[in-house]
Parts: sequence; C-alpha cells; structure tokens
Amino acid sequence: MPQVRNPILPGFNPDPSILRVGDDYYIATSTFEWYPGVQIHHSKDLANWELVTRPLTRKSQLDMRGDPDSCGIWAPCLTHDGEKFWLVYTDVKRKDGSFKDTHNYIVSAPAIEGPWSDPVYTNSSGFDPSLFHDPDTGKKWFVNMLWDHRRRPLLFAGIALQEWDPVSGKLVGPRKNIYRGTELALVEGPHLYKRNGWYYLLTAEGGTGYDHAVTFARSRDIWGPYETHPDKHILSSKDHPHAALQRAGHGDIVDTPDGKTYLVHLTGRPTTQRRRCVLGRETAIQECFWKDDWLFVKGGPVPSLHVELPAARDEDRYWETKKYSFDAGEGLHKDFQWLRTPESERIFNLDNNKLNLIGRESIGSWFEQALVARRQEHFSYDAETVIDFSPTDEREFAGLTAYYCRYNFFYLIVSAHSDGQRELLIMASEASWPVGNLVLPLSNPDSVVIPNEGKVRLKVTVRGKELQFWYALEGEQELKKIGPVFDASIVSDECGGHQAHGSFTGAFVGVAASDLNGTGRVASFEGFVYTPVKHGSDRYEV
Repeated sequence: MPQVRNPILPGFNPDPSILRVGDDYYIATSTFEWYPGVQIHHSKDLANWELVTRPLTRKSQLDMRGDPDSCGIWAPCLTHDGEKFWLVYTDVKRKDGSFKDTHNYIVSAPAIEGPWSDPVYTNSSGFDPSLFHDPDTGKKWFVNMLWDHRRRPLLFAGIALQEWDPVSGKLVGPRKNIYRGTELALVEGPHLYKRNGWYYLLTAEGGTGYDHAVTFARSRDIWGPYETHPDKHILSSKDHPHAALQRAGHGDIVDTPDGKTYLVHLTGRPTTQRRRCVLGRETAIQECFWKDDWLFVKGGPVPSLHVELPAARDEDRYWETKKYSFDAGEGLHKDFQWLRTPESERIFNLDNNKLNLIGRESIGSWFEQALVARRQEHFSYDAETVIDFSPTDEREFAGLTAYYCRYNFFYLIVSAHSDGQRELLIMASEASWPVGNLVLPLSNPDSVVIPNEGKVRLKVTVRGKELQFWYALEGEQELKKIGPVFDASIVSDECGGHQAHGSFTGAFVGVAASDLNGTGRVASFEGFVYTPVKHGSDRYEV
C-alpha cells in the first residue's frame, strides 16, 4: 500500500471522530467559535478527504454569540446505528477559571448531507460527549468527561456513563463514573466500542498540549471496572520532543472492510524554536493491530509521519491555487466560515460577484463581527483580494487579515482619518492576552494616504515565520510592500488567549469589516485567491 504523509486533514481540524458506513468513511471535527458548526469530511480510501457538510447551520441548532475565543463547538462524535446518523456535540459558553459551562446536545439525520434535526439537550456535567450504540442490546449509551470545580481531587473527575433513551430524548437510569484515568490526568474525549465480548474505552489524557496522549482500557461489563492498557497510552509524543508529529492525542478508531484497524487523532506540527503550531491541531491517522484483545499502534506509541493507506494522496490537489468568486447563485464557498452568529445576513451578502461585508463590531468581538475567512492549510502561502470601500472616519475600517483570535492577528485595513481622508493602516494584536491591546506599526503621520475613490488590491504573503503585507491602487500593476515583516508564528495556538491548554483553533486568512459608528457601512470584496507556496524552510512539506 502507498505511504501517505500525515496529517490527512491539514490545518485546523481537531478532535476527530471517525465512522465507516459501507465503503464510505466520515470524520467529524471541532469548529469552536467558527460558523456553521462541525466539519464533516468524506473519503473512500482514508487518504483523500472532501469536506461534505457542516450540519449545525441555523439558530435553533447553534448560536455562539458571546462565546469566548476557543469556546463553542468542542469534540463532536459522529455515529450511525444502522438507520441514521447521530451527532453529539458540546457548546461551551465558558472555559477559563474554575467553572466550565458546557451544554451537550444530540442531532440526527437520515443522510450525511441532512436534513439535520433540531438539537436534543442531554446534560451539562462535562464536555466531549459520545454516543455508543450497543450492537448486542440495542441500547444507546452516553459518555462524557465529568468536571469538578472543587478539584476533589481533580477538575477532570472521570468519564460518566448513562443510558440515553431516543424515544423520550432523555438520559435515563443511573449515572456512574466508570473511569478516572491514569496518573497523566486530564481524562477526556471518551469513545466506547465493543469487540470479542469486551467493552473498550478510548480516552484522551495529558491536556491538549505537548503531554497529550491516547489511553485505552477495557471491561467485560459496560459499567466496569475498566482495566487500563498494559502500555497505558497507545499513542503519545510526550516523551519524544523531536518527533515530527507532536501533541498527539484525542483519537477514535475505525475498521476497514478487510478487517484492518486505524486510529485517527489530533496532532500539531510546531514551527520555529518557540514550538508554535500555526496550523493548529490537525487530524492524522495511524495503522493499528490487535494482540491479546488489546489495541496497539503500529510503530507506536510515537505517531508516524508516514502511514500505509489503501490509496495515495492527491498531492496536486493539496498544492492547487484556490480562486474564489463570490457568485450569489453558488453561495459562499464551503472553504469559508464566519464567527459565532447564525444570522449571517447581518454581516455579509453576495451580490454581483462581490462579497459585501456589513461593518459591525470590532475585530475580535465575541458577539457580532463581520469576518469571513478560510483555514491556513500550508506553512507558506499567498492570499489576496480587491476591496472597494469608502470609510468616513477612523471608526470605519475593512481589509485583509491573518487571524487566530482577538489576541493574535495581523490586519491590513482601508480606513480614514478624522478629516475623511482615506488611508492604509496595519493593526496587529501580537500575543496580547489578557488585555488585547493593538500595536499600530503604521500610524499618522506614517500611514499611507490613498485617494478617496478607487479600489485597492490587498495581499499577504507568508513564508514560514515571515508575514508581509502588500497593496496596489486601482490601475497599478505592481504591488508595493507596506509595513514591516511580522512574525507569522504569532498566529498560533501558543500565542492565543489562556495559552496553556486554552487555545484550540488555528490560523485563518480572510476579510473583515468594522463600523464602530454603528451605521453598518459596507465594504465590498471582489474575489479571493489562496495560493500554497512550497518553501525551503517548511520541513514538513518540502
């Protein structure tokens, strides 16, 4: 079988839940504050994946206005019971401090494309819920990690099990803490399986940083007691800091039609000596084998960069330039998402092959900001667009941004001085948690004054750790540099808010608009081009 280089889902695609229905494989991943909620990819061969749907598309299913950065949708679980698809997810409203407000829901659909039902609320006792369909009894079991704000003795108190009744839509019967994890602690991400008379419990431990791991346990009875794997952790990079794939953990397993078992898991590929994961937590895959009714990772526990899969990956597709037109008839391309709100009509529309952003709150707002972006999936890339925008003062601005969250972004904007004269400025928020203050590398009198009429071409180039903005006025062919060279690794998990085990997304590049006067001034964007670039400094890709 061909060797495929990990990850199989590059860029921000964490907490994978994998499923096979017939010859079709599906992976669901977390989307956090990005809307619509949950990404589901499809594959026939485990190597080549296509985004097919984001099922949480309407207000009745998901409204994340007010959710802080890296809250929202955590760790979805996608299953199929022989009749329909089931999707379990958490909407996190608070994550920092002693408390976590984590509300768990279930939706279902007859087909992966939908229609997906309105959510059924289950509980709020913890996060990372999973639904297990017992093939022998026909019962459905709900598991999630338990959160104990008292730390008596641990915040991550264990894995809770309870039966779920699909008729009443409620949890029924007793709830039991069936597994408290190992000394690595921070037990989460549970999935249940049944094989050869054993119930298996797969969990994540060690937090989602560099001590992350996949832990495995088994029991003859679903209620336990669960015996931990003789190796404890079947996958981890925690003791191997030079492994190509770091932060390996939070996994799920799937069997192929010919009986092979694979583990998908999140991973990070740090760059620079500061070990920053610009692409966030990605999805990788490992081949596994069974011995004495225990699961082992081939070559493990350290994850392999290259894995044998049923087919080769289409590398040409991975490196192709993506040219997006904003055709109203086709709708916003599936590569793009926005932040938090189910009421997208309040922040953008498509008309005359333009993306019109309606200026709302400031960039980084947790409520209603007009920002539309796609994932950064390569360590080096170019992105550009053309903006048509006529601001009246400094409170109206729009442009091109490399964005992670309110605490780390770079933003080239068209704005105006208080006298109405248009200008180009750069806003930067460089690891500014917890305050969120801006750095303004270009400020009056150093701003670039531009005519009050005319379109502006905006571009950002990223070459490894170096980020540079460019611009050209209408009628000009040659782009000009603007501003200094920035540290592109700032737009990473390690530089977000609450940086230790607290920033969970990844770098995006896109367009944004703000109107702090409250008048909803519109900025129009003509096209968007994302070009991956092979660069010698990118050790993972060249």
